[in-house]
Amino acid sequence: MSTEIKKKLNVLIVDDDPLNLKIHERIIKTIGGISQTAKNGEEAVVLHRDSSTSFDLILMDKEMPERDGVSTTKKLREMKVTSMIVGVTSLADQEDERRAFMEAGLNHCLAKPLTMAKILPLINHLMDA
Repeated sequence: MSTEIKKKLNVLIVDDDPLNLKIHERIIKTIGGISQTAKNGEEAVVLHRDSSTSFDLILMDKEMPERDGVSTTKKLREMKVTSMIVGVTSLADQEDERRAFMEAGLNHCLAKPLTMAKILPLINHLMDA
């Protein structure tokens, strides 16, 4: 199966950890997508509020300063953001944490560290839709 995607995938990566940002950016670049980053949820909300930019996919960290992934996801959904939002968390194996994140409006929740194998099926599904 090819990792080359047909149209440019526009991805917003929301994470306060510089290493995670680098890893996620590298994955998106490898599949031919373009990414933009926000280092916390507040930045992600402002980005959506103040620009006409829309993203195909938003990779959302759960634990961040200023505005965490759960409240950011809720806020983006209230703002009628329809992008696929994928939660990325080290707490994905804790059922109550995961459920709260999903109920905020996530499409999927993946465990850190994010890998090509984890994200590619979702991206392929997104691009075929």
